[in-house]
Amino acid sequence: MPSSLHILFVCTGNTCRSPMAEGLFRKAIEGRDDLATSSAGVAASKGSPASRETLKALKKRGAHLDDFTSRQVTEKILESATHVFAMTEGHLAALESRFPSHADKFFLIREFSGITDKRQGLDVPDPIGMGPAAYEEVAEVLETAIPSIIAYLDSTR
Repeated sequence: MPSSLHILFVCTGNTCRSPMAEGLFRKAIEGRDDLATSSAGVAASKGSPASRETLKALKKRGAHLDDFTSRQVTEKILESATHVFAMTEGHLAALESRFPSHADKFFLIREFSGITDKRQGLDVPDPIGMGPAAYEEVAEVLETAIPSIIAYLDSTR
């Protein structure tokens, strides 16, 4: 495994959940040059900004996304990623179906949160159109998972 790891977060449109994970992860690894992060979507339009609500949730936590624009998951992006964290079981299935040669890199982010939701199972809920409380819920799930993800990454070296 390379000494520098590239962590990719994946959701649907790459404007809410995965950019939020990217921003929160980036803040969590400040000062570390052995970890990098980015995000993409399984059905993303190219070049859209992160949602206003996502940016507000990040700002509230002292995190940011400079020069962010959405992008679709591609073979090239997956080649540069060492670990890929999907937001839902559907995203994971889409990745496994479209990119089977990278399946050993794929994980569900909620597996690292220690939190399961009877309504959502292992899915990080989609906050789009649900208001600020939904974005806060996503941020809380991600903030719970990220330290466990970092510990896992550090243990695999």
